[in-house]
Amino acid sequence: MMKMNIAEIIVDIPNAQVNRPFYYAIPTHLSNQVKKGSRVFVPFGTRLVQGIVISINIETAYSGKIREITSVLDDEPVLSEELLKLGEWMANHYFTFKTYVYEAMLPNALKSTYTKIFDWTQNPLDEALNLPKTFKQAEKDGTLKQLLDLNKEGWVKLFTKVEDQKHIKKQLFIRPTQSFNTYIKILEELAPRYRAQKRLIQALIDIVQSKHVKEMAQVDLIKTYDLSTAVIKKAAEKEWVTLFEKEVYRDPYKHYNGEIEQPFQLTEQQQKAFLPVKKALDTNQSIPFLLHGVTGSGKTELYLQWIQIVLKQNKTALMLVPEIALTPQMTQRFKRRFGNEVAVLHSGLSNGERFDEWRKISRGEAKVVVGARSSIFAPLKDIGIIILDEEHEASYQQSVNPHYHARDIALWRSRYHQCPVILGSATPSLESRARALKGVYHYLELTKRPTSYQLPKIELVDMRNEVMASSGHFSRALKTAIETRLNKQEQIVLLLNRRGYSSYVQCRTCGYVDMCPNCDISLTLHASDQSMKCHYCGHTTPIKRTCPSCQSKKMRTVGAGTQQIEKEIEQYFPSARTIRMDVDTTRRKGQHETLLKQFEAGEADILLGTQMIAKGLDYPNVTLVGVINADTSLNLPDFRAYEQTYQLLTQVSGRAGRGEKAGQVIIQTYNPDHYTIQTVKNQDYEGFFKREMHLRHQGDYPPYYYMTKLTISCPDESMALKEGYRIKKMIEQAKGNQTIVLGPSPQSVARINRVYYYQILVKYKELGGLDQILDEIAFSSQKHARKKLFIDIERNPQQFV
Repeated sequence: MMKMNIAEIIVDIPNAQVNRPFYYAIPTHLSNQVKKGSRVFVPFGTRLVQGIVISINIETAYSGKIREITSVLDDEPVLSEELLKLGEWMANHYFTFKTYVYEAMLPNALKSTYTKIFDWTQNPLDEALNLPKTFKQAEKDGTLKQLLDLNKEGWVKLFTKVEDQKHIKKQLFIRPTQSFNTYIKILEELAPRYRAQKRLIQALIDIVQSKHVKEMAQVDLIKTYDLSTAVIKKAAEKEWVTLFEKEVYRDPYKHYNGEIEQPFQLTEQQQKAFLPVKKALDTNQSIPFLLHGVTGSGKTELYLQWIQIVLKQNKTALMLVPEIALTPQMTQRFKRRFGNEVAVLHSGLSNGERFDEWRKISRGEAKVVVGARSSIFAPLKDIGIIILDEEHEASYQQSVNPHYHARDIALWRSRYHQCPVILGSATPSLESRARALKGVYHYLELTKRPTSYQLPKIELVDMRNEVMASSGHFSRALKTAIETRLNKQEQIVLLLNRRGYSSYVQCRTCGYVDMCPNCDISLTLHASDQSMKCHYCGHTTPIKRTCPSCQSKKMRTVGAGTQQIEKEIEQYFPSARTIRMDVDTTRRKGQHETLLKQFEAGEADILLGTQMIAKGLDYPNVTLVGVINADTSLNLPDFRAYEQTYQLLTQVSGRAGRGEKAGQVIIQTYNPDHYTIQTVKNQDYEGFFKREMHLRHQGDYPPYYYMTKLTISCPDESMALKEGYRIKKMIEQAKGNQTIVLGPSPQSVARINRVYYYQILVKYKELGGLDQILDEIAFSSQKHARKKLFIDIERNPQQFV
């Protein structure tokens, strides 16, 4: 038995059998580098894998055979003590692997890549095989079977190469080496023909005289003083300057820095909401607050002033928004208030930009983080406040494993840091509003806008009366309203409520619909490239002009997409300038911000888009909001369909009338008497809440019951269904009196990319012993991996379509 330093490590292998710490010896030469929360490379079996150090036992007595850590990937730990503890809790709470959780916490640049590579073990038998090559290359060129056979015979080896993706950007910098007087002398002695050298010496004099600048990036020096690299190289040879490399940040928002904005005077109602949170901030209390404020009521100003208190306490703040589309405007507002103390984290950034923002936060150089869902894991220390804006949004839940909800993580981190959490919304989720009624959340309310600006007037148009009068998707009332606003040079927002409703092609003779061969879903028409695409598996085919079933030429488009609505706008309002915002137009990096800036600058009259334009946007010249069809999300197979429709329509209505000009909202609907549509018209959240809660109680749905969804997927449908019934039996044997098990039943789209999906819904008041069964079920999926049968567990799912 010998004494050695041992690290406990979670290896980057998502497997039930290795979902535990493994012991590795810390070599002497790495003893000062291996720390709790560090990323390391370790040998595992015959390969090298990445791991996270979760514990270090100094000089532990150990008698077994133990392997050593190969290398350390970072100078400082990437996960703090807090995030390691959070990861442990998440893995248990969401029935998932620890490695998945820790991976979710880190930017992509800190995730290693694994590449399977073939190479010779002995002299080459066949030069044509062109080794080494990757497993994927062998699949493509048809040599995979031959190489696998050679691998069995020992001629070829198949190994896994692991690489760290981290890339730290460095730039060449210039630093003066001489005194002010020396540079003046050099400048006087230079002949007039050395104009470039004179400009360089003048630049160096400026740097020497500056109180703040001691060095300058070569690229900036060249641009500012019209120089060349040759001139700078010559100056270095003469020892006028020193050239050196320096680490720099990629900052996608550096152009936001400008004049700092001062706080606004709070209204009496805002002050009433402000004080309870201020008290919690002053007394370090972990209190969850629900801030229910109508659209345009000044919730963001409250967020900013609470954060200002936190910064004065030398603490940090975390601000989450649900959509990438909202981050540019929110970031601009925060940058104007807090300057360089703001860092931004969201998936729209490049890997390098995101990594650099993450490093600024980790190093304590940024005190305020603004971002989307994953920024809830920002490596902030001493958090003083956590804010989730638009807390009702389903996008706060991760759609892939681990299925965490940002609200759950926010509440956990608030308890850890003893700080308040603010859940803000104009249309709170029913669960949050019910918790506020029970006193679980502290309720704050803003019922009016902070100025004389009024909430917009909402009008309903019954589209059943428009069928004969209009051939397109615009009612007479909406057309007239758009023309009026265009004549006044005011702006318009048009929402296409497209969730679950996209354009497809159907034969008018026999009813044939062009379906995806891989999925149980119709192909969607894309007019821009004249193709039919599947939004689930990516299958693409040309538009059919002739019906393959009956050979009829009468193929027509059913449903409306943003491209179709854009064409109608061009037809009805030819002089109008339109910006279309949807998945297609915002695919490229930075397009969200570019399009919104154009609209804000008045370069367009109409902003047409899907849900991404419904919330958070604040443009005083927008006086009309039109909803093309309010009903498309009402009839989805989801118990939250009415709630999500109410939230979407209320949120988009709030984009109108946010300046001195009065706002108008026109909602087109075929169901004007539906209580969801009526409560939106009357801006009656409480009326909707009471009606919807009654239905939820009758159906045993949240917030009266918790829910967990189990999804069983397999290319063999009978195998998926058989496994579903086995799982159901396991749950029923362990369930309590107030547990309801539904299914297994096909998902709303039962087949995606030739894989069948069945789901089981478990409703319960208390988890009780179910957690042990669900844990066992979650990790039993590994036993069926060879059959491509997988089980996914989602706690409190937000989406069913």
